[in-house]
Amino acid sequence: MLKDFKTFVLRGNVVDLAVGVVVGAAFTSIVNSLVKDILTPFVAAVVRQPDFSGLYFTINHSRFMYGNFINALLSFLIVSFAVYFFVVTPINALVARSRREAPADPTTKKCPECLSEIPVSAKRCAFCTSQLNS
Repeated sequence: MLKDFKTFVLRGNVVDLAVGVVVGAAFTSIVNSLVKDILTPFVAAVVRQPDFSGLYFTINHSRFMYGNFINALLSFLIVSFAVYFFVVTPINALVARSRREAPADPTTKKCPECLSEIPVSAKRCAFCTSQLNS
């Protein structure tokens, strides 16, 4: 039974998931710091109100704290913005740059006489029947 458990734990998916969770937790603190320490003060400087949690209205002695909702919404939008523009976009650019492949060798060429597309290895043009040098 312990052998099966060891096999399960050391399978690639479990280890990869564990590494992803640990890196994700560490990355969360970076994103939260970026949002809290840099982007939120910028928004507060523009809007001139850093915290909306004090905004509410009352109906029949019930308090509707719409300011908390605004804070949560802004936090979500700022975190989404930060993750997309500071993580996803650069990573996608790096992946695209590393996946660039050399262009494939051409499979056709133009006939010098009639300018038709013919196979590279052709010795005679199929359209005008002219003899080709190479």
